Amino acid sequence: MAEDILARLRQALPGLRPGERRIAESALADPAGVSNLSISELALRNATSTTTVARFCRNAGFDGYKTFRLALARAAVDEDGRRVKFGVSDGDIDPADSTADVVRKLAYQEARAVEETATMLDLHEVERVVEAIIRAPVVDVYGSASSGLAAQDLQQKLRRIGYLANAWTDAHLALTSAAVLPPQAVAIGFSHSGETEEAISAIEAARRCGAFTQAVLTTVSRETRYRYGAMSSRMAQLMIVDVIFIGVAQRRPEKVSAALAASLAAVEGRRRPRRSADASGAA
Repeated sequence: MAEDILARLRQALPGLRPGERRIAESALADPAGVSNLSISELALRNATSTTTVARFCRNAGFDGYKTFRLALARAAVDEDGRRVKFGVSDGDIDPADSTADVVRKLAYQEARAVEETATMLDLHEVERVVEAIIRAPVVDVYGSASSGLAAQDLQQKLRRIGYLANAWTDAHLALTSAAVLPPQAVAIGFSHSGETEEAISAIEAARRCGAFTQAVLTTVSRETRYRYGAMSSRMAQLMIVDVIFIGVAQRRPEKVSAALAASLAAVEGRRRPRRSADASGAA
């Protein structure tokens, strides 16, 4: 899968120097316009030097400014095509948008979040995580606020196929669990920004116990005016949850099939029979 330059730039933003960050933000805001600028024009627009622009291009993985411009131009064409497909001219939600506009823009953003995450996902790291989970005596999963939903989803999926997994959304409980993990345990932290103190602290405590904590799986999403910590970041995280779960399931098909059948049978009696159409309308 070809890597998306816009996803790469969005992912890199938190770690960039101020001058390089301005360049990246300029490219993300107007990839078509920036692709038509000379290196001097881009430097002037962002109050920086051509040296900084050249360094930014190298740090972004390009062999020069020309290659960077070409990648931006291709990305702009692709982005325009996606917006036409979803019937949106802009991905941000405006106070004047109709419900139909909001639905189209949300669909566009969620689809892009999943697409970009798939593009940026390190498949080697995914396989390392899956193999570690299969061998692990216990899996600890940490996540706060909206990332806690992804942590809980991974826990219940692993539990359903017979793996001992715990999801900790409270910082103190996460730390006390991480501090006593046995060797070969797996510790996974969910954090969209990668900077959440609660998740990082728990991972560091787990590492000191010898738990597997080395893999980094990156999600990509776009926050907008009304969607800071938005659904798109959760969708990206939940996609990675499913990738990990399916990877584990593929390696133990017999065990997984038996476990899923047993867990389904356990809750079967909790389902109420469906009411007929006539009965549902009766007073």
